[in-house]
Amino acid sequence: MNHDFLDLERAAGHVRIDPNELKHAAQRGEIDAQIRAGQWYFDHVALDEWAQRHLLAQSAKRLNERHLRFSQGSAARCEWSVAGLLARGGVDLTVAAKAKAGVIRDMTDLADRSGFVYDPESLFRELVAREEAASTAIGAGAAFLHPRFHDPYLFSDSFIAYGRCVREIFFGAPDGAGTRHFFLICSTDHEQHLHILARLAALAHGTDLVSRLDLAVDAAEAIAAVRECETEILK
Repeated sequence: MNHDFLDLERAAGHVRIDPNELKHAAQRGEIDAQIRAGQWYFDHVALDEWAQRHLLAQSAKRLNERHLRFSQGSAARCEWSVAGLLARGGVDLTVAAKAKAGVIRDMTDLADRSGFVYDPESLFRELVAREEAASTAIGAGAAFLHPRFHDPYLFSDSFIAYGRCVREIFFGAPDGAGTRHFFLICSTDHEQHLHILARLAALAHGTDLVSRLDLAVDAAEAIAAVRECETEILK
């Protein structure tokens, strides 16, 4: 695992936030950082992990701002879509798990069926560790599972798996409500990972995606619902 250190400007550019915002987070002790010769330096791995937690904790307004920031830039970034990555992975509208550990296991198995996962057990352990550090449930009935640290060697290619539980699971959502919709982000690229995480959060809070997914009768309808909501939010 790469433990390179980035200076403040490079670190802020890497996670696409204002340098002062990142500096203030370090000063508050929210993220591990070092001061050398008066300059801030951030561990690459710790920075990636913090960026994921920080993103999911944002308000709906800030999520929209972050999503726009992630969406700007290269043509490749503009082409990254949840619907496109979802079509490469698995969709299961009848996940039968009754508790958190069962959901994580079922979602790992679903992802493994894509053929892109190198080591399913390593993925499962990483997902459990991520949930122990902080829940990926954001409220609105949705959770965005992902490994605690971005590891490009977990997957041979990027994709998203989606599972809809038969019953709501108490997954640690900030609103205390149950969670029924689980997206597992499997990305080989850190920038793509944050982009997709921001878009999913913006979709959950800024569109009626969850209610549309509640009504989906098969995988094709679920993917179509995501695609339509993405079109709406990009307008």
